Amino acid sequence: MEKPRFVEGEIYHIYNRGVEKRKVFLDKQDYLRFIHNLFELNNEEAVINTSYYLNSQSPRTSYPTTRPKERKPRKLLVEILIFTLMPNHFHLLLKQKKENGIVKFMHKLGTGYTMYFNKKYERVGGLFQGRFKATIVKDESHFINLPFYIHANPLDLFHYRGSTSIMELKKYRWSSFPDYIGNKNFPSVTSREVFLEFFGGEEKYRKAMSEWLKERKENTEKIKEAKID
Repeated sequence: MEKPRFVEGEIYHIYNRGVEKRKVFLDKQDYLRFIHNLFELNNEEAVINTSYYLNSQSPRTSYPTTRPKERKPRKLLVEILIFTLMPNHFHLLLKQKKENGIVKFMHKLGTGYTMYFNKKYERVGGLFQGRFKATIVKDESHFINLPFYIHANPLDLFHYRGSTSIMELKKYRWSSFPDYIGNKNFPSVTSREVFLEFFGGEEKYRKAMSEWLKERKENTEKIKEAKID
């Protein structure tokens, strides 16, 4: 797939999966590490202090904590609007803030997580299936349906297969969906103003998601050219 030209202010659907469709998140700490990286590596500056961590004593912490406490403000490469992590792949909606910001951020994200994963599991080589895939969010149908499509991905897990219950999505931690409906999960990672303003706030977003799920297959067809899985 040919990548679009990345332009400041535009929104892009970003996706990648494990090489040979292998699982890239094997336990809770793997998910937490990737979410930690979403926050920490979204910075023009190099992350020198490797002691940045998510508070393991409080896994539902609303923000990544740091050692030491004093730190320079981040210079964001992108705005992370939405994310969902699945066992063998991830989806992001990113808005580019700096020239070449998405490419720089995704390089840091992929390299950083692969180094962590390979060291932890004593493996070598690439973890993801080539370079990330990307499509631009170019019309209203994409803008309306892609957030729901990404947030609905966990329903495809084995024990959720065929479910249209929003309750299952509320319980799934490795997604920005809980934050979008007012249940604090990892709120510091995402910039939710764009979509919440469009849909009318957290409660209306939840109701719109419930309605979308009732015709999930049909609604997904509306964005088939923007899907990258």
